[in-house]
Amino acid sequence: MSNRFAADIHCHVLPGLDDGARDLDDAIAMARQAQDDRIAAICATPHIRSDHDVRIAELPARLAALAAAVADAGCSTRILPGGEVSVNVLPNLDDDELTAVTLGGSGRWILLEPAVGPLDARLDHAVDDLRGRGFRALIAHPERHPAPDLVRRLRRLAERGALVQSTAASLTDPSAGPAMRGLARAGVLHVLGSDSHSSLAGRPVALSGALDVLATIDTVAAHLDWIARTAPDAIVRGDELTPPF
Repeated sequence: MSNRFAADIHCHVLPGLDDGARDLDDAIAMARQAQDDRIAAICATPHIRSDHDVRIAELPARLAALAAAVADAGCSTRILPGGEVSVNVLPNLDDDELTAVTLGGSGRWILLEPAVGPLDARLDHAVDDLRGRGFRALIAHPERHPAPDLVRRLRRLAERGALVQSTAASLTDPSAGPAMRGLARAGVLHVLGSDSHSSLAGRPVALSGALDVLATIDTVAAHLDWIARTAPDAIVRGDELTPPF
């Protein structure tokens, strides 16, 4: 395979917008990190929430400008549409706005950011709301929501049609890693995303280290190609998706 990963489906690569890439050079460097990790594409997922002034109507022009700059820099990484939608602002977004921030621009999958703290009924309602409006939910960074009932809640959300995206760095982090490996063993981690915000500090645009960890977990070891390629490719195309584990 020419690329190990179809796409990084959670990355704050659009420059000067939210708390992501600081400027165009930083964003291009993030695209180069993806290329080095054999990631074919990045979904640009700026925060869609009340504490960031991200205007959905401006995103296509910003995305096109970054994609052109990345190509002009000789980097093969594709830049795709997306957004990270907070459950708190979801009721304020109409269907056209949601379609504009679907992963890959396919009109189907929404990267959904749970409210701070343990997962609760707000997330259940958001998943149901999205499905009722013709969308599907991909739940972001479960590592931020530890609780005794986390596995049960994630399983229930998966039964409602949602999938769960793990932040890649959390699987290799000494503090968060054991809990995230536990979720993988329970079969409730489905895809990876870098949740990178800059090439200069913090998490890089890289997924391969997390995939190496998943290769050691019996529940998912036989399904690495599904996690790395089949699932993200289907998400950016807007296809229905059922985990094989």
